[in-house]
Amino acid sequence: MIKKFVKLNLPAMIFVLILILIWGAVSESGAIPQFILPSPGATFTALVRNLPILMQHSVTTLLETALGLLFSVILAIIFAVLMDRFVTIKRAIYPVLIVTQTVPTIAIAPFIVLLFGYDMLPKVILVMICCFFPIAISLCDGLSNVEADYLNLMRGMNATYTQTLIHLKIPFAVPSFFSGLKVSVTYAFISAVVAEWLGGTCGLGVYMTRVKAAYAFDRLFASIFFISAVSFAFVKVIDFAQKKVLNRLHLDA
Repeated sequence: MIKKFVKLNLPAMIFVLILILIWGAVSESGAIPQFILPSPGATFTALVRNLPILMQHSVTTLLETALGLLFSVILAIIFAVLMDRFVTIKRAIYPVLIVTQTVPTIAIAPFIVLLFGYDMLPKVILVMICCFFPIAISLCDGLSNVEADYLNLMRGMNATYTQTLIHLKIPFAVPSFFSGLKVSVTYAFISAVVAEWLGGTCGLGVYMTRVKAAYAFDRLFASIFFISAVSFAFVKVIDFAQKKVLNRLHLDA
């Protein structure tokens, strides 16, 4: 299993290694002061030393991310089915969803935090806002792009919309759903951390603001790598779940 993983990810691993070597060369050359751009070795040391603290803060961020992602999935499924079932609703909602994505997260985050306070709720809401669009749009397109021959077959069998949805549209829309979900996972962590930057008592975003204020950029870089690693792990979990679901539905991954 390890050999298979290395074989599949070897190009990415080589590319990351090249980037680390370039990063180390720039840091050691003195072109940028090391207190601003710490070396890879200093960053790794800071990551190891501060891993317990990062793990402690990550519990809050992971909980915010998981709750926001869960609620966004539920809302996205509801809205996607409604847009697929009723053309009028799709014409009314679809353009609004696209417009909402033109508003930067950092612009609406302060308003949400001020409106709902500095507890977990505003972070969860911001994650929901950021994750809802990719899932809803991907799932809606997946439900709508079923081949006409299959739809005509279901109509010929006098199937209701609910029966067509369960037995035809949802199985065909599963790949699109997971594609949107993988995009949303990365958005989820980013939005949760951004919300924590603006206020809170615990979380990876709070930790990052504290180490930044202390000019401890080695710990700041370490927290960035930690967040990236957690996001990557979540994407891999979704990949695994996607393969299992598609195999269960006898579809190709």
